[in-house]
Amino acid sequence: MRLIPLICIFFTSLYAGVLSVDITPRGKCDQKIGIKILDQKYLSYKNIEGIDFSELSDLAYDPKEKKLFMISDEGRLFTFHARFSDKIDLLKPLGATRITKENGKKFKKWRRDTEGLCLGSRGGVLISFEGEPKLGLFGEDGKRIKKYRLPKPLREAKNYRSKNKSLEALAYHPKYGALMVAEWPLKSDHKKQQTIYSLSGKSWHFKAEPEARSATTAIEVMDDGNLLVLERSFTDFLDPFVITLKKVYLAGCKENSLCQSKVLIKMDSHKGWDVDNFEGLARVGKKRFVMVSDDNDNFFQRTLLIYFEVIE
Repeated sequence: MRLIPLICIFFTSLYAGVLSVDITPRGKCDQKIGIKILDQKYLSYKNIEGIDFSELSDLAYDPKEKKLFMISDEGRLFTFHARFSDKIDLLKPLGATRITKENGKKFKKWRRDTEGLCLGSRGGVLISFEGEPKLGLFGEDGKRIKKYRLPKPLREAKNYRSKNKSLEALAYHPKYGALMVAEWPLKSDHKKQQTIYSLSGKSWHFKAEPEARSATTAIEVMDDGNLLVLERSFTDFLDPFVITLKKVYLAGCKENSLCQSKVLIKMDSHKGWDVDNFEGLARVGKKRFVMVSDDNDNFFQRTLLIYFEVIE
């Protein structure tokens, strides 16, 4: 991480707000890029309505209500008023709540590892969980409305390579409904072959990126029905931190087949990109998306919100 961002973190940690940052490499980039970065922000809130603002894992945007929802790893749901044009015009906290069961009771600590987030088809938000894998529909007040039965391969924690590598990525597709991808492929699958699962039991495959420990951290449905996939590769501080955005061609891909994919950008820390632990994606307009990073509740990491347009 660059020295200047560290200094900025130190001086801004006392203040809440939205600050401008720049994660792009200095000088000329020799990489062909399939996205255009429109705006970049550092979210420096310590807490919102008394709830710690950290460890964000996914996003969802309601274009009608102009609400951007953010879910954290600890079952905390944040709502922002957000408007987007060629820049992020508005980003203002509206509220925060902890998710609960239908009866209002809290989830036990080991059962509230919330990772995936998307809008429900008829209101509310869908949330997926790691640890004890599950999927539920929740209201904006955080209360669970409905539970869903997962496809058979996803039901048992023992099927995943790790309890912390399970239902990480979630999106709602207008044709296939809720789609899910585990952070790492299941034990029964090749470690470089990822699978997209639908609630109905349909599945498709795509190749994980070649970098070591490459993990799928978020997915989002694109305008043409294909998937935008976010992958993260991190091994240790001496090796590059690589964030990949790629398009997976779900349209025309037969069930249980290997779908074609196209890398839109690789953000490599060893090539000047000042990346962080990006884990969430949301579509906010035609060909336009935001992605967010998980600060791991660590002073040396940041909650970054990057607004970009796919131009491939």
